[in-house]
Amino acid sequence: MSFANSKKFRSAGAVPLIQRGLLLALALADLVLLALRLRPWSHIVDLPGEGTAGSDPAICLVAYIVLIVWVSGNRNPSIRKGLLLGTLFGIPAGLLLAAHVLLAPSPSPTSLVLHMTLLVAAGLLWSVAGFRGARAADHFAMGIVSGAWSAMVSALFACGASLAHIRLQAIPPQNLSTWTEHEALAFGSPATQSLLHGLIAATGFLLICPLVGGALGMICGLGQENRE
Repeated sequence: MSFANSKKFRSAGAVPLIQRGLLLALALADLVLLALRLRPWSHIVDLPGEGTAGSDPAICLVAYIVLIVWVSGNRNPSIRKGLLLGTLFGIPAGLLLAAHVLLAPSPSPTSLVLHMTLLVAAGLLWSVAGFRGARAADHFAMGIVSGAWSAMVSALFACGASLAHIRLQAIPPQNLSTWTEHEALAFGSPATQSLLHGLIAATGFLLICPLVGGALGMICGLGQENRE
């Protein structure tokens, strides 16, 4: 192998490693933030659903870490390019979702339009990722992969924003028992409600975003094939 080809090979291999490192850092940061929010850990079982409100986002994040390591290690050039496109479009889409989470909603029509615009814009970016991925691989299936991967990247940003948005004040230990006494989120202290809503939102983003991104990627991938 010539020096030029060797240099090109190392450069091509460096991109997936950087991509994997970035996504693993995001997932691990979310996991650490979740662990901090769930302290004291001995009371996790007191959360609604016998602790599933706290364990669900943790399980999702661990699954994300496994998928990131497994999928990003693929050596197929088309898949690598599709994943890279998904990451490039997923990061700005994730920032849009994070803004959606962090911007306090209000009953005003302007606030509703703003939040809907952020969500639609994120979906459009996932669609573009799916379209570009399908076009690069010349197959609609890669549109699904790129769209879902892009949405997974975005979900990590949204998950982190949801966990960071939880009120920082400590929840008194005596309030933890209210989670087992009341099933509705309307009960409990404001800090308790903030924790529960943050955990549920984080889990929702991690589960729903890839499904939406994959569906949009499939639609755009099929549209790209029909154009040809």
